Amino acid sequence: MADGTEQLLAAADIRPTANRLLVLRQLEHLDEALSLHDLERRLPSMERSSIFRVLQTLNSHGLLHEIDDGTGAVKYELCREHSHTHHGPHDDQHIHFTCERCRHTFCMADTPIPPATLPEGFVWHSANYVIHGLCPLCAERQNKKFR
Repeated sequence: MADGTEQLLAAADIRPTANRLLVLRQLEHLDEALSLHDLERRLPSMERSSIFRVLQTLNSHGLLHEIDDGTGAVKYELCREHSHTHHGPHDDQHIHFTCERCRHTFCMADTPIPPATLPEGFVWHSANYVIHGLCPLCAERQNKKFR
C-alpha cells in the first residue's frame, strides 16, 4: 500500500525512488522552505548531486517551487495548494517571508502577490515577492530582550 508521499509522486507521474521519497518527506512536514545545504544536513546519507537531481525533478513536475529570498541560496518548498494534475513549472504566485534573524523562509500561500502595473509593451510571466522581517518566534524573542 502506497503512503501519501508515494501517492503524491504517482499523481505527478514520478517514479517513487528511495531518494525522491527521502527528499519529499523532508519537505512535506515543514512550514518553511529549505535550501540544498539545509537538505544536505538533514540527509547526510545522500550526496549533494543526488539531492539536487531530485529537487530538479520535483520542481519540473510542479511538486515544489524555487524561492530566491535574497539570502544567496535558492530554497525549495512543497506546493501544497498546487494542483498536481498538470506537469510543468509551478504557476501559483504568492508572497514569501524571510526572517532576518533566523534566515528561515516561509510560504504565505494564502497571500497573493499584489497586481503590478507595468509600462506598455511589458509582459510578465512570474514574480518573486519576498517580505523581509522577523518571524513570530524571533519577534517574541526580541520583545522579551527589550522588556
